[in-house]
Amino acid sequence: MLAVRLSSLKAFTGSKISYVNLRKMNLVAAALHALQGVAVLILADPSRGIEPITTSYLTQDKLASEAAGHPVLVTATHHLFDLRLAYLVAAFFFISAIAHWLVANNYYRKYKKDLRQGINRARWVEYAFSASTMMVGIGLLSGITDSSSLLMIFGLTAVMSLMGWVMEVHNQTTSRTNWLSYLVGVVAGIIPWLVVAAYVKGAVVYGSGVPTFVYFIYASLFILFASFAINMYLQYKKIGHWSNYLYGERIYIILSLIAKSALAWQIFAGTLRP
Repeated sequence: MLAVRLSSLKAFTGSKISYVNLRKMNLVAAALHALQGVAVLILADPSRGIEPITTSYLTQDKLASEAAGHPVLVTATHHLFDLRLAYLVAAFFFISAIAHWLVANNYYRKYKKDLRQGINRARWVEYAFSASTMMVGIGLLSGITDSSSLLMIFGLTAVMSLMGWVMEVHNQTTSRTNWLSYLVGVVAGIIPWLVVAAYVKGAVVYGSGVPTFVYFIYASLFILFASFAINMYLQYKKIGHWSNYLYGERIYIILSLIAKSALAWQIFAGTLRP
């Protein structure tokens, strides 16, 4: 048992990078994501971390309309349903667990073929769902409850991830690296953070602010999200170890696990623990 554990650890820390090594990493990552997802569901207090999901719409203000003598339209809010943050956290863990498991099993031959070409389609599709779900969680912690706003945050984060796929596919046919899709992805990824920042500023200026632990989430997750873009930049610039595409792939796996774990347990400590 100890030998198996040491072998799993070496998959993340060893200097040797091979397709077999990456397969082991994906299996370990699948297990760690799944275990953490289950742990959050078991340990979370069911009465905490319940966020309202709302929708905004135009309606006529009867009193104001009577006073003005003409229809006066105002924005109103309707409560749609409540969402447990524990389910959201478990969701991005399970999305990653399923993706890593498939890559190491059913999709493994295609995974190897893609890596030889400097592509990992499965990675970007997984991020389009898991990273977007993470960003929705950060939005909820910032006071964003409007369903349309959350959908746009999810969509823009998904576009950011899918631009990584476009970047890798597009540059299969270019003699020099074309950075257009990379830049589009960066812009798409920054917009949700600007929206979050606007809500935080509003909470500070007009309200009582956001909990202290949320600021730590902003700082740590923004840095970790930026690390993915830096990793891709280093891959395409072929700087140091990143001249080997497989090295960058290993960093992606590690960053993904760290980012999801960091967000999940900060949310748990701040709002889900009993």
